[in-house]
Amino acid sequence: MKKNVVIYTFDTCPYCIRAKRLLKNKGVEFNEIDITNEKERLDELKLKTNSSTVPQIFVDDKFIGGCDDIVSLYKEGKFDDIFIK
Repeated sequence: MKKNVVIYTFDTCPYCIRAKRLLKNKGVEFNEIDITNEKERLDELKLKTNSSTVPQIFVDDKFIGGCDDIVSLYKEGKFDDIFIK
């Protein structure tokens, strides 16, 4: 079953670009929601995730974290279990 991956981003954020590159390189399809000019959307996400930075990455509506989090998952060999399997 394909996972539903959503990533909230800012258009010039280097961490967002890195996270999207990792997802693409691993063949993970994702829905990107650009909230560059929508501070209120980031405020809503902060209430939901307790994180005030982007990217914010969700898999099947579960908050996974940001760029550093998914890079760590990749380095620890846990990425595929969360995003692919």
